[in-house]
Amino acid sequence: MSLSKAETRRPDRLRDRVVRALGPWGMFLKGFVKHPVMVGSIIPSTGTLIDHMLSRVDWAKVDLFVEYGPGVGTFSRTILAHMRGDATYIAIDTNGDFIDYLQRDIADSRFRPILGSATDVEAIIAANGFTHADQILSGLPFSTLPDGVGPAIAAATHRALRPGGSFLVYQFRKRARDFLEPHFSQIENGFEWWNIPPCFLFWATKTDD
Repeated sequence: MSLSKAETRRPDRLRDRVVRALGPWGMFLKGFVKHPVMVGSIIPSTGTLIDHMLSRVDWAKVDLFVEYGPGVGTFSRTILAHMRGDATYIAIDTNGDFIDYLQRDIADSRFRPILGSATDVEAIIAANGFTHADQILSGLPFSTLPDGVGPAIAAATHRALRPGGSFLVYQFRKRARDFLEPHFSQIENGFEWWNIPPCFLFWATKTDD
């Protein structure tokens, strides 16, 4: 027996009410359920992880900060709080629900949430009037991305960074370093226990021109 349109809409309405009631956590959960390979975790990053990951950024030298997979903006307010007033922050996500949420939730002229792929970072940067990024942050799960996507993102990121710029990566698996090593000769490691689950951290600096 087929369901009426009204009956098929009821589960969606209930889901949307739950998502709204839970706020950012609900939106994050919704994104994980729809795109688990791209989101990577069911729980947003902790404040301790955020501070640790961003601790090496020289904010005075950041004109353009780029983030891959911002989700519900777990890092966003901390990044904006540190950035200069004339700097720009581009957040790239393939999930339209997250981009819509960020556009509604964060009112800051420096913040530009963009629906797109990290593999296209060079074109996205150029379309926004820049030649290179100073810092690029990613929590995308490299080891579970479709074949070829992880290496393509790492290569595009290296090209998109200015000399001396860094690729900041937090991952649940140490194997992420394998994607960075073909492109970055200077990689520093860290680890953050105060996160669920604990995270491996990588700061990969572009040393060539």
